[in-house]
Amino acid sequence: MAVKIRLKRIGAKKSPFYRVVIADSRSPRDGKFIEEIGTYNPLKNPAEVNIDDEKAIKWLQNGAQPTDTVKVLLKKNGIMDKYEVAKKNA
Repeated sequence: MAVKIRLKRIGAKKSPFYRVVIADSRSPRDGKFIEEIGTYNPLKNPAEVNIDDEKAIKWLQNGAQPTDTVKVLLKKNGIMDKYEVAKKNA
């Protein structure tokens, strides 16, 4: 089972709001997911991103692959840097 860290859209029409979730790569975008680890609101200026660092790093260490957009969000929050440090120390 390939696990992805991706965005799940929950906002209304022309008002996007996303949850950052862990999901099976075969499930639909807004379908079943394993765990919610954060939120992303692109309408705020600057964009509001809330991601649980510990959960994200745990899933990355377990082999979850972030999508391109989520990878950018993780880098902006410094989570990818923490993951690299944890990977070197393990």
